[in-house]
Amino acid sequence: MLFRPGTDFGDGAVQLLDRDTARPSIEKVYDRVRTVSVAWPDRAERFWNNRLDDAPQARGGATSLRHAVHRAPDGDITGYALYRINDARDPLGNDTSAVRVVELAAATRQAYASLWRFLAGIDLVPWIEYEAAVDEPLPHLLTEPRAVRSTVVDRLWVRLVDVDRALASRRYSAPLDVVLNVEDDFCPWNTGRYRLQTEGDAVDCERTNAPADLQLTAAELAAA
Repeated sequence: MLFRPGTDFGDGAVQLLDRDTARPSIEKVYDRVRTVSVAWPDRAERFWNNRLDDAPQARGGATSLRHAVHRAPDGDITGYALYRINDARDPLGNDTSAVRVVELAAATRQAYASLWRFLAGIDLVPWIEYEAAVDEPLPHLLTEPRAVRSTVVDRLWVRLVDVDRALASRRYSAPLDVVLNVEDDFCPWNTGRYRLQTEGDAVDCERTNAPADLQLTAAELAAA
């Protein structure tokens, strides 16, 4: 994997830490990244325990979990990668070994690029496997973007259970005053008209009899 000339790796460094040493820092990085990333939920302690579980039966034939962190020049940890190495060959004897990246989070573009350079530099492993977002920036860092092979899979499903509460709980980038006529066969209590009004951080969504500006199903509303 060759990176484009001029890729900004910064002056930080990537180092391996044991789980107990790494965990406080990677939790902080995760919380920093999730607030500006789509579909990254908060993570309670029990979910962190599950993510960092390294019981032999959880390894899928790969190595123990490795914890690589990116340390900026000022000493702040600004990214991490959790990964395992799987040593394998296909029935024809071809080397299909892979670095299995369990999770990667970076608070700066330098940390992101440095972590991927570190993973790509692991010796004698021809593949890297990673379940990423569809807008993952990695291909744009490479001289040959087609070196990244991707398959789209479903991972996020959204079902609005209470339309008014859901719309009133989020924030909007512009003032809004719109009446939605929502149809929902699965949760029939959602069916009806809602007036959504926003002004800055003030959001109000209530049922109304006013004429609708937009008619749509709950599924279409959730997708939007």
